[in-house]
Amino acid sequence: MGRTKKVGPVGRFRTRGGASLRKARVKIEVQAKERYECPQCARKSVKRIGLGIWRCTKCGYTFAGGAWTPSSKLGESIKKG
Repeated sequence: MGRTKKVGPVGRFRTRGGASLRKARVKIEVQAKERYECPQCARKSVKRIGLGIWRCTKCGYTFAGGAWTPSSKLGESIKKG
């Protein structure tokens, strides 16, 4: 897989798409691959298993969330009520 230190995981796109689109894509991909805190056991072990589906690797808790992060701005505003 083609990567470089400067552009990270979007190095596979090389020069296609333009710099601004690749910068936006790298931000999204890094957020999606990051581990997040579990709402049930409070460990930093939540991983994305599909689009909007998140699972804690420690306790096995599975929940729906945002597409790229476990909580979206819309979801947070709904919780506040």
